[in-house]
Parts: sequence; C-alpha cells; structure tokens
Amino acid sequence: MQTTKPATPCAARRCLAGAAFLALALAATVASQAQVRVVGDVAVDRMVERHVELNSRVKTIPGYRVQIASFSGTNSKTKAFDLRDSFVTDYPDVQAYIVFDEPNFKVKVGDFRTRLEAYAFLQTIKDFYKGYIVKDNINPEPPEQVEYAPDDEQSGDE
Repeated sequence: MQTTKPATPCAARRCLAGAAFLALALAATVASQAQVRVVGDVAVDRMVERHVELNSRVKTIPGYRVQIASFSGTNSKTKAFDLRDSFVTDYPDVQAYIVFDEPNFKVKVGDFRTRLEAYAFLQTIKDFYKGYIVKDNINPEPPEQVEYAPDDEQSGDE
C-alpha cells in the first residue's frame, strides 16, 4: 500500500498563485485583442464638437493679476491710460491692462498662473505702485517651441 504525503500549505499557495498568474495572463491576452465599439446619439456628437469648437476660441485661463489702480469720475479714463503707460515704461516685460468695470477704469498688470507668483511680483513693485492681487482670466504664454537639429538627436546605439 502506497501512502501519499499531504500537500503543505506553502505548496498549495504556490499552486494557487500559479493558477492566478495564468488566469491574469489569459485575461490580459483576451483584453488586448478585444475591441470596444461605442454607439451614441448623433446629438451628443454634435454637442461634443460644439464644445471643442468653443473651447478652441478661448485663449485665456484662470489666474491672477495685480490691480494697481481704479479710477472713477472726471478724467478717469485719461488717468488710467497715463498710469498704464507709466507702468509699461518701468516694467516693459510685464503686460498691463485697462478694464472698464462701470463706472471704474481699473489698471491690472501681469499674467500670473499662481497667487504666489502674483505675490512675489507685488513685493517687487510695492514701493512704487500700491496694489493687491485679484483673480482674473489671464493670457498664458504660449509653450516654448524647441527645434532640434539632426545633430542634436541622440541614438540609443552608443
């Protein structure tokens, strides 16, 4: 009579782990060959196309500016334009905007993505211009275009 040795818990775990691995490998193979077909209403497609079209026109993003003045009353427009011109002379690299928010002409400067960037700039101008940080839609800088010459390309065959 032949006796068989009972399986140890470790051997059983190894067997289950192997089976689980094979099942996952089979599922991954089937999933990589599967195709998904989405069927939707034509009106939904039109709405998505319209949304993409409208968003392609928008060139601003949420951000921050520093408002350095707000004028109302007599000659307020002239005062706002004079202040903007003075600011641009002092800081030619920073954009300055005049916004008419009835009845005020507001002078806002900068296009800052974060409040921290706006605060750092406010600290640099605070001795010359009084101002405070406001949320606004800003004009982001276009991404820097980098052109590569054929000599710049690195090959992995070295």
